[in-house]
Amino acid sequence: MTTLILALVLGVVLGAGALALVDRVRRRRVAELETSAHATAARIVEEARKEGDAVRKEAQLHAKDLMIQAKADWEREARDQRHELQALEKRILQKEEGIDRKIEAFAQRETELARREDALRTQERLMEGRQTEITRLTDQVRQKLEQAAGMTRDEAKRTLVEQMTDEARHDAARHIRQVEAEAREEADRRAKKIVSIAIERLAGEFVAERTVSVVTLPSDDMKGRIIGREGRNIRAIESATGVDLIIDDTPEAVVISCHNPIRRELARLALERLLSDGRIHPGRIEEVVRKAEQELDEAIREAGQRAVLEVGVHGIHPELVKLLGMLKYRYSYAQNVLMHSIEAAFIAGSLAAELGLNEKQARRAALLHDIGKALTHEVEGSHAIIGGEIARKYGESAKIVNAIAAHHEEVKAETILAPLVDAADALSGARPGARREVLESYAKRLEDLERISNSFKGVEKSFAVQAGREIRIIVDPGTIPDDHAAVLARDIARKIEQEMTYPGQIKVTVIRETRASDIAR
Repeated sequence: MTTLILALVLGVVLGAGALALVDRVRRRRVAELETSAHATAARIVEEARKEGDAVRKEAQLHAKDLMIQAKADWEREARDQRHELQALEKRILQKEEGIDRKIEAFAQRETELARREDALRTQERLMEGRQTEITRLTDQVRQKLEQAAGMTRDEAKRTLVEQMTDEARHDAARHIRQVEAEAREEADRRAKKIVSIAIERLAGEFVAERTVSVVTLPSDDMKGRIIGREGRNIRAIESATGVDLIIDDTPEAVVISCHNPIRRELARLALERLLSDGRIHPGRIEEVVRKAEQELDEAIREAGQRAVLEVGVHGIHPELVKLLGMLKYRYSYAQNVLMHSIEAAFIAGSLAAELGLNEKQARRAALLHDIGKALTHEVEGSHAIIGGEIARKYGESAKIVNAIAAHHEEVKAETILAPLVDAADALSGARPGARREVLESYAKRLEDLERISNSFKGVEKSFAVQAGREIRIIVDPGTIPDDHAAVLARDIARKIEQEMTYPGQIKVTVIRETRASDIAR
């Protein structure tokens, strides 16, 4: 027990001694750290002071340099400003001297003007007196002249104006006649050359227009079979094709009548097939008509494709090609419209080549210019307007569309292509033998020509000659002077253009004859 207590006491003593030793070592370490920290802080402060002194000296040197530079700049600017002020003062002095000289000159001019005004006032007073005397003398002379001439001043003025007007009218008419003659001579020469070159390069074929087709029968016995029991067969044919079959006393022939040439051609094909087959009854008729429609549709497309290939244009929409083929069965004044379109295309291409224009575009526009005639019985409106709308619908260019729509001048021509196509159309249609008109329209055109010509003052007689291509007018020489003949011809031509519709052109010729006679005794 005593040993244990001694051990405990010894442990406590040793622990206390250890703690005291540890505390002494800690205090010594703290003192060393404080001494080291104070030395480091003093060293840092000293270094900072030295660096601050160096920076301050450097800043002082830089500031001194800036002050020296600023002073030099200020002195230089001040020197420049002094020079500018000296120059400005010199210019001001020069201007003041110039102003002084101008003031002196103005004073001299003012004095001179005053002197001239006085002289002018003196002359004005003299002129007023002379003007009064001249007016008095003029009135006396006018009165004497009026008494001698037997007319007043206003009457003399009117007479003089009328004489000058007549002379001016005569001179204008003479000048117009000369200019028109020169222009007509030059235009005729160039036009004949271009047209002759264009037409000589083309040879076209035409067939006559008909409203009926004739189908030849092997014998008259076939007429009864075509009619059928109680007319069933003929009614079936007419109903399926939309034509009229005329079966009369004409030997071995049946006449197909229809104003629609495509339906007439369909009936002809179907009837020929029925005759060759021999089986004619309503059921067979419907079957044959369907096959004939397919054949006709193929023939129309082939005709359109041949026309396109013949003219040498490409990229035309298939529907436009089909409409071209339909023109094969359309006629205008006995001229086949498809052949007319092909001929117009070649003429337009030749004209374009001669004039230095696009030949391909001219051919394309002329080939399609009557495309509207394929639908004129289905759509209301002019065939030119309809054709332009169809061409636009199927992707033709604006130039082609305008040339088609404007070839009868129903819309405004926007390019040179439109009048070119119009000219080609007129050349093809006006060629002798290309078209035939009915007698009534021909006679009416002649009557209208003579009626319009006789409506003008001074016209004694008029005669339409050369199938209505020329109107010859005989005038009263006492009413129409020689110089006014050209003016009268032009006025009659303008009125014909406004009131009549005709292909090609009409020549107006005014004939003025003066006869003088005497008797030899």
